[in-house]
Amino acid sequence: MRAIRTRSTYLLGTVLLAGVLLAGCGDGATDNASSTSGGAPAVGEAAPAPNEAADQAAGKDAPAQAPDLQVDQRSIIYRGNTTVRVDNVNAAAGQATGIAKTAGGFVSGDNRSSGSGADTATMELRIPADKFAAVVDQLSKLGTEEQRQINTEDVTDQTVDLDARITVQQARVDSGRKLLAQAKSLNDLVMLEREVATRESDLASLQAKKRHLADLTALSTITVTLLDPQAEVVTDDGPPGFLSGFGAGWDALLASLKVLLTVLGALLPWLIAFGLPIWAIIYLVRRFNRSRRPGAAVYATPAGPLPQHPPVSGPPASGPPAPPQQQP
Repeated sequence: MRAIRTRSTYLLGTVLLAGVLLAGCGDGATDNASSTSGGAPAVGEAAPAPNEAADQAAGKDAPAQAPDLQVDQRSIIYRGNTTVRVDNVNAAAGQATGIAKTAGGFVSGDNRSSGSGADTATMELRIPADKFAAVVDQLSKLGTEEQRQINTEDVTDQTVDLDARITVQQARVDSGRKLLAQAKSLNDLVMLEREVATRESDLASLQAKKRHLADLTALSTITVTLLDPQAEVVTDDGPPGFLSGFGAGWDALLASLKVLLTVLGALLPWLIAFGLPIWAIIYLVRRFNRSRRPGAAVYATPAGPLPQHPPVSGPPASGPPAPPQQQP
């Protein structure tokens, strides 16, 4: 009897222990399933991108931002002007040409003048943008630098805008060509050809502007003026204003007076040589004609006073005549 109770107690304890273990395994499986459904995507679903997952965790969408271009990625036009006084203008011009070619550029303009013992040269150099500063420094060492002016222009926005417009216009041209290939009537063919030609012209204009900007940004422009020791520096008086306009007008007036006096001085000998004899002849002819005219007739007037006439009575007043008076 005691042995039966002991076996029953062991069996009951074993059943209870097994139930506890099964309950613990069920909770763990549920937790694992819930964590899998919340932390990882289900089978057949795409996993979100890292940035998208971060935005979903933050509870908001990431705002669109414009690309931050660095200085070397921007489109910048460089222009420079420098004036250098040298001992020999021609030799310095040759050295400037060599500097431009060594830097990978070329000479786009060369204007030299000599006179009155003063030689000058104005050269326009096209230099790669990354060699701009180095070339300006080399040109300044050809002699004594007297002036330097550097200008920059950022055309990044224009370049980006042109790229976008070119892309859109190219798509319009392509669509027009597809419609042109599908034209079935003569009227449609003529209309589509005209439209495609207009679109292609607009596209070519945009591409030309893009090439021009690309040329200006790829090759910088440097204008170097070389002067010999006796040459005078041509200074810029600044932007035009009232005083500048007044000075220009005064100079124009003086120049006009000089021209007028020059013309008068050139005509004065001719006036003296031919004008005076002609005037003398005309004067003598007029005087001779006056002397040959007959005298004017003279009419005599009576010496006495003029006779006085009585006043003339006027006509009788008009109206009916008065009736005759009867005597008693």
